[in-house]
Amino acid sequence: MALTASRKKFKDKIIKSQRNLGAIVDGLKSQGKSIVLTTGCFDLLHVGHARFLEDAKSRGDFLVVGVFDDKIAAKQKGKGFPIQESVERMEVLAALESVDYVCEVADEDGASLISALSPSVYAKGTDHNERALTERAAMKANGVKFLACGDKKAHSAAKIVGKIRKRKFD
Repeated sequence: MALTASRKKFKDKIIKSQRNLGAIVDGLKSQGKSIVLTTGCFDLLHVGHARFLEDAKSRGDFLVVGVFDDKIAAKQKGKGFPIQESVERMEVLAALESVDYVCEVADEDGASLISALSPSVYAKGTDHNERALTERAAMKANGVKFLACGDKKAHSAAKIVGKIRKRKFD
């Protein structure tokens, strides 16, 4: 009889509370593992997201993704957004091999999650500048390194919605 390694179900990657996530991350760090954290809306997951997340994951041992709740996503992205509810956005992210853990974020940036987790790295897309991040003070206070990951920003949910509106469906 052959034994096979069990794979984590994607829903097991979704952690409901920052407190529980903090305990998981503390355990990983006690084993010498490096944690990469990112936050975002991740509405209508697209190839730009996939490239970013894969690059971010390559910068450490574990990738934690904080997903902005629907209220914050609407405020950041504007009228009509988010297209998908945060629960669905988290499930889709958790299904990706590059993502190790996902949780919901209820504040406007990743500062509280940075303070709670003290990751090794805080990753954002190449369209972000460390000096302009509102999370910068939390990063500095917790000794967190900033990294811009992924390719040049050329994809967005808004562009996808625009393409759909222009198409004529029979």
